[in-house]
Amino acid sequence: SGGGTADRTIKFWNTNSGAVLNSVDTGSQVCSLLWSKHQRELCSSHGFSENQLILWKYPTMTKIQEFKGHTARVLHMDQSPDGGCVVSAAADETLRFWDVFGSAPNERKGKALSMGNFCGSPMIR
Repeated sequence: SGGGTADRTIKFWNTNSGAVLNSVDTGSQVCSLLWSKHQRELCSSHGFSENQLILWKYPTMTKIQEFKGHTARVLHMDQSPDGGCVVSAAADETLRFWDVFGSAPNERKGKALSMGNFCGSPMIR
């Protein structure tokens, strides 16, 4: 669960006992979460102050990569059918397409996909 602008954390809960299992300070407002379909990784989208996506290794919650490009709060994310790409929708009225889960961690560029790689455009306005 995320707690908003001031909280800046991702929390993992034991749903049986209600106890917090882990709490990770992300450094900025948590807006949405997306689990990888194929790997033990989690992507979070953020608002103030960085407006970025962050890829985390689960369960250690080690930060793997940050993806920057939006200029306002990232409100929503979804995965491509193959589970490799993520599309993000932000308050800056853009959609951006990212290679988040599709390649090995050392090959992730932290940029929007190049033209023609996914739906023909890295950004839709």
